[in-house]
Amino acid sequence: MRLLTHNMLSSNIKGVVNGFPLRIEVEKVVEKQVDFNPDFLKNMFSKIEWKPLVDASRAMGYAELPEEAESSMLDSHDFLQRFHHALLELHLEEGALICPETARRFPVNKGIPNLLLHEDEV
Repeated sequence: MRLLTHNMLSSNIKGVVNGFPLRIEVEKVVEKQVDFNPDFLKNMFSKIEWKPLVDASRAMGYAELPEEAESSMLDSHDFLQRFHHALLELHLEEGALICPETARRFPVNKGIPNLLLHEDEV
């Protein structure tokens, strides 16, 4: 699971008011090379919640993103490379996503998050 995907997921358990961001519990991270596309990154920047991306990347062992970012940073090739790596090349292969409110664990196996709810959670 890429951090791009993680940044758009939340817990939909009945009664949960704030199910975003899901905390990442890492068992295995893999890096998969992806073609660099600065236009894609520039378009995605405004759609990304920055702090959850930084926290998730650090949980996966990548601490190269700045604490805060602004659109003027998109002119920096170095910044775009770091953003690209965190967003698209880091993959949570094995682990779990954890609801920030209930601590419910959603497993991630072979890079696929299982966010199916139990009957009593719907």
